Amino acid sequence: MSELHLPWLEISILLPLIGALIVSLVRDRDVARRRCLWICGLTLVCAVGEWLDFGSLHVFEAHDHWDMVEAIFHKDIFVIDELSAPLLPLAALVYLLTVLATVRTKVDRFTFGWALFSESLLLATLACKEPWFIIGLLILSALPPFFELLARGKCTRVYVFHMSTFAALLVVGQTLHDLSSTGSFVSVIAAVLLALAALIRSGIAPLHCWMTDLFQKATFGTALLYVTPLAGAYAAMRLVLPIAPDWILRAVALVSLGTAVYAACMALVQTDARRFFCYLCLSHSSLVLVGLELVTPIGLTGALCVWVSVGMSMAGFGLTLRAIEARTGELRLDRFLGLYEHTPVLAGFFLLTGLASIGFPGTIGFVGAELVLEGAVEVFPAIGFVVVLAAALNGIAVMHAYFRIFTGTRHLSSVSLCARKRERIAVLLLTLLILGGGFYPQPGVESRYHAAITLLEHREVKGGDTPHESTVAPPDVSHSKTEPSETPSSGHP
Repeated sequence: MSELHLPWLEISILLPLIGALIVSLVRDRDVARRRCLWICGLTLVCAVGEWLDFGSLHVFEAHDHWDMVEAIFHKDIFVIDELSAPLLPLAALVYLLTVLATVRTKVDRFTFGWALFSESLLLATLACKEPWFIIGLLILSALPPFFELLARGKCTRVYVFHMSTFAALLVVGQTLHDLSSTGSFVSVIAAVLLALAALIRSGIAPLHCWMTDLFQKATFGTALLYVTPLAGAYAAMRLVLPIAPDWILRAVALVSLGTAVYAACMALVQTDARRFFCYLCLSHSSLVLVGLELVTPIGLTGALCVWVSVGMSMAGFGLTLRAIEARTGELRLDRFLGLYEHTPVLAGFFLLTGLASIGFPGTIGFVGAELVLEGAVEVFPAIGFVVVLAAALNGIAVMHAYFRIFTGTRHLSSVSLCARKRERIAVLLLTLLILGGGFYPQPGVESRYHAAITLLEHREVKGGDTPHESTVAPPDVSHSKTEPSETPSSGHP
């Protein structure tokens, strides 16, 4: 296996872990925020460094230079490949921007130490390919939100039940898989259990109530950081896709598609902004699972593209709602607030990230949404309409929330509500990434296509069904900056 020039992976994992210990000892919350911000910034630098270092090798996967974990376990634990390469800097960026956009009114509520600890666990998970290590890290990552709920005096019954079931299904499913032979009845049961665990972690209906409960009871920042990296999709890619028969994957895709429409409908009728965001995020993450489980190069490529775009756009969308909530208190959508005159920057960013999440032309989500639609039509021609319906409902929900929050009346305030410098920096950075990925998508699509082809080949080697159309040429978007392929589906809005 190829080797990175520097130990970027281990440094990016250890930095926030050590930083969590340092920040937890600081009593002054402003000092804790500054130190947390520096640590998140250095972690992002290391994550970007490993991405660039990996790109210079022109290989599918590579491990760390001076791999200390390999010396302990005598195997490559932390490995970067074309699937995880862009996910690591994306996760580090989301954490950095969340800390950067935390205003003074939120400092006393947001737990910086637990945030750094969860970042270390997330980066370790995304850099890991060994099933048991992934399972252990996913279970550990459920602890920071739990301890925050306890510290806030909130009921943890719903969260504990779902996360305990999630952990039990992972452990039992992987144990059965290790003890069974490929293609046996026990291996099928193992794949079903692992798929159920991934569905719970992704919040697929009717196993989604823990997610709405978390957004209502935890701080917005903690819930945002736990949900938007789409760890459930990563579990599905690493634990389910390589071993599950086609019929299990197709069942997961159909259930996820139903959840996408259900969550979009629920987002339309929410009066609480946090629940609205939760259902909107759930709908988009479900569409990612739809593409992941189609087992076709086009569908899987689209899912990997949407994974990146949803992670980026929904993080920005959530940070915008969080910033508005910090100014107005509990944010309701059953009345007009008229905040545009006070926060035009946040209003514009709200609209940009919301439209990017549904795949609006010119944004980073457009190509991926088109490819997911095309892949779904190839496998299930009748459900192309359902994918379009989910996207349309999400678009209506975004516009409805925009008009409720920013228009309809004149808001009177004795203090300034304009965006702060930190928030403007976060808005500018994400805007450049969202629009840059939309107007020049070809490098990202090619990278995601190569990752999809190799993952399908690995699935065939490990005993999964034969991938479909593995020789299809990668989608060409070089001639048009907003066209996802030479023959895109016309059904997507």
